[in-house]
Formats: sequence, structure tokens, C-alpha cells
Amino acid sequence: MSRLSHNRLWSVLVALAGLLMAAGVARPDALSAVQVLREGGCGGLVPAARPLRHDMLLDQAAAQWADGDSLQAAAESHGFRAEFTTGLHVAGPDSSMLQTLRQSQCRTVTDRTLRGIGMYRRGPDTWLVLAYADVAPLRSQAPRVGAAPPAAPAKQPPASTAAPQAPLLAARALQLVNDVRARGTRCGSRSFAPAPPVMLSGALAGVAFGHAADMARHNYFEHQDLTGRSPADPGRAVGYQEKLVGENIAYGPESVEEVVRGWLDSPGHCENIMDPRFAEMGIAYSTGQISRHGLYWVQVLAEPKT
Repeated sequence: MSRLSHNRLWSVLVALAGLLMAAGVARPDALSAVQVLREGGCGGLVPAARPLRHDMLLDQAAAQWADGDSLQAAAESHGFRAEFTTGLHVAGPDSSMLQTLRQSQCRTVTDRTLRGIGMYRRGPDTWLVLAYADVAPLRSQAPRVGAAPPAAPAKQPPASTAAPQAPLLAARALQLVNDVRARGTRCGSRSFAPAPPVMLSGALAGVAFGHAADMARHNYFEHQDLTGRSPADPGRAVGYQEKLVGENIAYGPESVEEVVRGWLDSPGHCENIMDPRFAEMGIAYSTGQISRHGLYWVQVLAEPKT
């Protein structure tokens, strides 16, 4: 490749990285890097592609894959046919993520038939699970003639049965939170005036899921994880810069309506939701895996640096 071609390609990559900075991501994580590479065609090397939908169920599949299960088992346990998913395991700092994916996985991440993406991060390692357009939720086989009827299924949260429902959960939580912020409310003995609406943040959703999944895997229920990290620490690890951060957690609610109502009924959690300084939020849940098998919920609220 000529020097001119090298310089031109580098200029395109610098411009793409600038788009990330303009979007408020100081150091692009793998999710942001994939989206930029798709929109820019890997710096003009391949045709541009639409951004992928960030799916919390694919986040959970990525976490299960990172914990040692096969990619096939992780995908199928979250409702995706294994033959319609693919995965990437990438090691390295966020600062080099854009260049690493462009050099080694360009054609994979820009595949135009892809529609969804999930991510799990642990230390310098990132696991990505990607789903294709014709992905379909797994369905149980029809019962055999004469077979005993199946047991009634346990009550499930709204986002647990099919991948497209995961974004609906976050959207519903956002609606519930902004409704109460718009009208104002009472949190214990304190009255709160109406507050501006908050917006969903993909980075904060990833932080929320990371904490929920960690509590579910390791059977604890605390604001700090087992290494002592606060809610702000994982956000900074993926480049999210905050002035102020707050976190609500819950164990047991089976719907987004139930968990938001529970937080509003608790003065401290309610004050987080009504704090007018918060402008962005992320929410996620994960199912307990050891002695507790209910749902762990995490909501992260933040005031980003401008």
C-alpha cells in the first residue's frame, strides 16, 4: 500500500475516532468501536453497514461464554439459535480497540446480515456476541402424542423470552422514571419538585449489567463488588466520565414495573431517581445462579461531564 493510501486510511480512522469523542465516549469500548467501524466501512475498506442493536440478552450470553460455557450453549440458553450467532474474544485496552478490530475482525463486524450485539468485559478481555438477521428465539418441540402435559412455566420478566424484548425493558423503565420525575413526588419525608427527564445510556446499561451479572454469579447483594469497586469504577473503565453517579439495586422483583415501584417506595432509592442532577441512566437484570435464583436488578444514574 502506498504512503498516500496509508495516510488516507489513517485520516479516516482518526475521523471515526473523533465521532466517538463527539458522542461522549472518551475511550471507545468494543461496542462503540464496532458501531463506528460499521458506519465507516472499516475506514473505507468495505461498504458501510447499519449500527447494531445493543441487546442485554446478548450481554448475558457474552458473560456466560466468558465464564467458561461454549458460545453455542451461552447463545441457546438466552434464546438464540447457535448457528445464527458468532462471537469474538478480544484482548487489549480500550485505547487500541478500534485499531485491533479493524485489523483483525473488519469483515466480521461489518457483516450486513448482523443485527444485534452484546458485550461482556473483564479486565483487559472483551467478549462480543453478535446475532444475524434471521436469528430466531428457540422454541420447545411439540409434545409427543400421549406424553404428559408440560409443567406450567414459571413467571418470567418481560425481557426473558425473546431477544427483541430487551430494549423494551429499558424503554419501559425510562418511561416510568421520567413520568415520576415530570410530576414530582415524595421520597419518605422529602418532597421533590419535577425534574428534567433522563436519557438511556448504553455505557451505563453495560455497567448495570456487569454488576447485576456479578452479583448473580457470586451470590452477594451489595453496591460494591467483591473487589471493592464502586458503581463509578466500571464506567470509567469503558471511558464514561461522570461528575456524579448513583446506583439502585434490588433482588426479587419479576417485572420492571415492580422494581421501579419498589425503588420509589424506598426513600433512598427514590431520592436517586428524583435527583435533578442525573441526566442519564442504564438498567439491567441477571438471574441468580447459586442459592438465590431470583432476579438481581441494577439501575445506574449519572451526571456526565460535559
